[in-house]
Amino acid sequence: MEPETGMETDAETAVTLTERLDRLEKETALLLNHSERRIVESELKVAALRAGMIDLDGLAFLDTHGLVLNEEGKLPASSEMISQLRHDKPWLFKTSSSSSTAIAPQNRQTRPKLATEMSEEEYRIAKARMLKISKL
Repeated sequence: MEPETGMETDAETAVTLTERLDRLEKETALLLNHSERRIVESELKVAALRAGMIDLDGLAFLDTHGLVLNEEGKLPASSEMISQLRHDKPWLFKTSSSSSTAIAPQNRQTRPKLATEMSEEEYRIAKARMLKISKL
């Protein structure tokens, strides 16, 4: 009877291993699908930020089901999708401005030059201005 028990054990082990293999293959497929979805979302976020999207919650307006990555792991349709979204819902994006983005210089308080800091010529001119103003 021992040989039959050994065979049954081998058969049971084979069934158990087959079940475990099937379960692991399903888990791997789910994880792969999940990671691809995350990459698709990341690619769309990058394209949206480059296009000047103000709030990334606006990506919810896009239908991302069925989007697949190419061989390089990129999403080729991302730019077109964001362009269409920008056209359909422009309030989600920054408006382009023709004004300069340069920062204005800080305002420094100017103080009058003291007489002790002036040259003789500057003092004479400043004194003449003051006398002229006081006569008015």
